[in-house]
Amino acid sequence: MNQNRTYLRLGDSVAHMKYPEWGKGTVIEEKNSILSGGLCFVRIAFQDGAERLFINGLDSECCCYYFGLRVCY
Repeated sequence: MNQNRTYLRLGDSVAHMKYPEWGKGTVIEEKNSILSGGLCFVRIAFQDGAERLFINGLDSECCCYYFGLRVCY
């Protein structure tokens, strides 16, 4: 996967549009596959105390952007 097609980067602050009860989150880990067709992931720590893992590649229909995560500016 082309790394230019990733949505989130380490340290980004995010909020989930469908789950506001999670609070804001921060990207604490980013993993990018070096294999063609491989997936990219991000681990996000939310204010509710949970860490959640999301697909981070905009080429995937399961990307966290399409799932409702938005960057907070």
